[in-house]
Amino acid sequence: MTTSFSADKQLVRSGSVVAVVAILLAALNLRLAVTSVGPVLAEIRAGLGMSGTVAGLLTSLPVVCFASVGFAAPRLARRFGAATVIAAGLAVLTLGLIIRAYAPSTVLFVLFSAVALAGIAVVNVLLPMIVKERFADRAGMLTGLYSLSLNLGAAGAAAATIPLTAALHDDWRLGLAAWALLAVLAVPPWLALRSPPPGSASPDGATPTRHLRVIREPVAWALAVYFGMQSTSAYVIIGWLPQIFRDAGLTPSTAGVLFAVTSFLGVPLGFLVTSYAGRVRSQSLIALALGVAGIAGYAGLWFDPAAAPWVCAVLLGIGNCAFPLVLTMITLRGRTPATVVRLSAFGQGVGYLMAIPGPILVGVLHDATGGWRVPLALMVALMIPQIIGGVQAGRDRQV
Repeated sequence: MTTSFSADKQLVRSGSVVAVVAILLAALNLRLAVTSVGPVLAEIRAGLGMSGTVAGLLTSLPVVCFASVGFAAPRLARRFGAATVIAAGLAVLTLGLIIRAYAPSTVLFVLFSAVALAGIAVVNVLLPMIVKERFADRAGMLTGLYSLSLNLGAAGAAAATIPLTAALHDDWRLGLAAWALLAVLAVPPWLALRSPPPGSASPDGATPTRHLRVIREPVAWALAVYFGMQSTSAYVIIGWLPQIFRDAGLTPSTAGVLFAVTSFLGVPLGFLVTSYAGRVRSQSLIALALGVAGIAGYAGLWFDPAAAPWVCAVLLGIGNCAFPLVLTMITLRGRTPATVVRLSAFGQGVGYLMAIPGPILVGVLHDATGGWRVPLALMVALMIPQIIGGVQAGRDRQV
């Protein structure tokens, strides 16, 4: 109790309360724009006449934006300051969420979804910079809180979108637009943080480093493969899992709750996984265990989504802990902070590029076969390279 109180006091001393609030509010918005779509995807498709292929494209938009727009974030931060760019990103997110909800056509819905995700992309990249810049001595604590907030936002949107839509006269447009309120609330603290903290070297917290050719390092490619495959799985789950359950005969509310269970498991399990991973020299067995859980979850859906839906949801939630694990492995595999930055940029950038086709292909296969067995067989198969990449990335070595 005393230790916890002392740590909290040191956390407040090392940076302002406003900065903590700003980070947590921003993190809360990093996934809810994505996870709020899945529970009402059937209504969106019916309302806009959206095909399964286009719906698959919609589920791939996050990885496209994160892999492309995110690369511009450091340059924007150097020019305008990281806090200013984050505030602008949250404002863009707000506008995208509102306008897409009332888009009259599929094309405009996809376009303004991309606008919202572009705002998320720059925030996604710059938040770790702010944590390192303002809370260098408590970066681990802030990263844990930041991950907690992100998972709560994602799971909350997944669980609440259906009830929220029902409360708003069954209007899925209002149900989606309502999430813009959280993005609006996150903007003011970042406007208050536009000045860099005392003693900071640069507005974006970046430090010039010598160029490192991580592209030649096997561990960098292992991290990229692992990041890419777990991203593919995560965005297929976000985009299609509620629909899979609904097509199996479960009610929309039950499908939304099952999806929320999958998402909420990442909150406590993410802490446990990262805590244990940081104490052992090799993370290969953890990656293997998470991969096996993912295979079991997808295999259960392939057999019959309605047979044991709660078991499948839990297993896929366990498998989704690959995301905090890969972030931890990126940190452990770099010998210096500069190397960690390079590994992170390469692993996430290349990984997101690898993940782009997955959700689209799932939609195409579903349309072509009229069912979910072939797409789910594909997901079982993709867990194999994920396990291989994770086992290789988890080996006790450093770049």
